[in-house]
Amino acid sequence: MKNLTKSILIALFLGIVIGLGLNLFAPEIFTPIDQYFFAPLGDIFLRLIQMMVIPIVFISIVLGVANLGDPKKLGRIGGKTILFFLSTTAIAITIAMSLAFLFQPGEYDPDLLNSEEATFEAEEAPSVVDTLINIIPTNPIQAMTSGEMLQIIFFAVFLGFGLAILSKKTDRVLRLFEQANELVMYLIQIIMYTAPFGAFGLIASAVGGAGIDAIMQMLAYFLVVLAGLIIHAIITYGSVIKFMIKKSPLWFFKNFSPAMSVAFGTASSSGTLPVSMKTAQENLGVRKPVSSFVQPLGATINMDGTAIMQGVATVFIAQVSGVDLTFTQIITVVLIAILASVGTAGVPGVGLIMLAMVLDQVGLPVEAIGLILGVDRLLDMTRTAVNITGDATCALLISESEGDVEEKKPSISDEA
Repeated sequence: MKNLTKSILIALFLGIVIGLGLNLFAPEIFTPIDQYFFAPLGDIFLRLIQMMVIPIVFISIVLGVANLGDPKKLGRIGGKTILFFLSTTAIAITIAMSLAFLFQPGEYDPDLLNSEEATFEAEEAPSVVDTLINIIPTNPIQAMTSGEMLQIIFFAVFLGFGLAILSKKTDRVLRLFEQANELVMYLIQIIMYTAPFGAFGLIASAVGGAGIDAIMQMLAYFLVVLAGLIIHAIITYGSVIKFMIKKSPLWFFKNFSPAMSVAFGTASSSGTLPVSMKTAQENLGVRKPVSSFVQPLGATINMDGTAIMQGVATVFIAQVSGVDLTFTQIITVVLIAILASVGTAGVPGVGLIMLAMVLDQVGLPVEAIGLILGVDRLLDMTRTAVNITGDATCALLISESEGDVEEKKPSISDEA
């Protein structure tokens, strides 16, 4: 795993250098190279790893719930998990908006609105009642084919709960899921050998496509979002690790770095899920039942990095537009960003769609999202790494606090 981490980091560095170099010195040949080499290389890796997302989410949650056994224990762990995610998301967006008001990135260039913009249509936020009802799938198979993560999670929890209650009566079904999990983890291990190549293609395409001009134009916004992400990761998660888990934050970040580097390359929380679960279990010592329940749930409802982007972007666009946000609007942004994180698909770029909804709710120009498109891909990579770090922190916290959660002991056939 350490050699893989080094290879991924080297690939990311080479991708940045080559992508930026082509953009600066040979822009005319970047497009064909990107079209026929960088983009396909990254897309192949993304498709390979996304191919495993639905199987790993479904199988791991079924096993996690079944192995937890006691319904009271499941409820306690679920409550702790959701409380942790909502609390850290609220802290994240508070940090983000505080930094944005302090440094005022939108005040540096009042002519930004005259630049080229892309059009985004805001989607109306579903009501709380509709959100809760839609969690229950009418067709679990259709939910899997369409990638409805909350519905998949609900069905997996429901199935795992049934296996836990029936216990010995469904031993063979449980064993089938255990064997499926072994198979899926083996396939993920094979796919990870392609990670350095995928990371190289993804970062070269992103940096080469954005170019130095787009990055420099949006440098103030970029740095404020980046500062928010770093502060949240080090201070918020670091404090939890240091004072609540009683472990070294340096130990945590060092051991979880393989998953963070993959998250940076893929910009997909769901896509990184197989790697983040494997890393948390093997490198951090998170109990498998806890990891199997908490991390897939976190990949769906815990979007601290996305909340930070939405907080800074909202204040930035308000400043560029010459709008002074009222206290009510600020509270509205905080609440919407927290609620919007629930059910947000963990895929690249989804944060922009959710941002459109936030802007629409507070009366800011949705089309101004075009201002941040140039650097969003790079920030998307960073905030994805923060998102999965929050999931792993929560999983480790619950694993350490739930001392009675035991791994399922291997059967005789496993030990043979």
